[in-house]
Amino acid sequence: MNLKRIATFGIVGGALAAWLAAAATSGTRDNPTTLIFESPAIDTRGAELASEIRRLHARLHPDATPREPGRNLFAFSAAPQRPARSAEASAVAATEPIAVAPAAPLLRLSGLAEDRNADGSIVRTAIISADGQLFLAKEGDAVTPRYRIAKISSDVVELVDVLDNSTLRLVLK
Repeated sequence: MNLKRIATFGIVGGALAAWLAAAATSGTRDNPTTLIFESPAIDTRGAELASEIRRLHARLHPDATPREPGRNLFAFSAAPQRPARSAEASAVAATEPIAVAPAAPLLRLSGLAEDRNADGSIVRTAIISADGQLFLAKEGDAVTPRYRIAKISSDVVELVDVLDNSTLRLVLK
């Protein structure tokens, strides 16, 4: 019985292999044709884009310099002409010394600090920026050669101008 079984398996296996081999191949073979590749349209558009980019870059740096405008585009009208001074008035004005006050520096209150003394009193320190410097000053201290701190409150510092005793208030923002 083993021999019958082996022969049956052999015949069935051979038939199955022949069937699979016939299904896997088509039986007719075409000769492969030579393929001719043309450059896609995207490549030609890319070359056109590159030439356009070069043209625009060249346009960003013009060779000719613009000429000066004959009028001020930001003024509505020309400044009115002043009447000419008499020679006597200009001579008097030229001999009189003109007192020019130095320009006030731009001061900004950057912060405030509070400390408690041993007796419990509060001492405030103002942090002021001016002329590219940072000043830590208490009441009575000079901030710049022109200003001295008169009073420091919780959010305002009062500065006194040494030249004319005017008061400048800086508010913490």
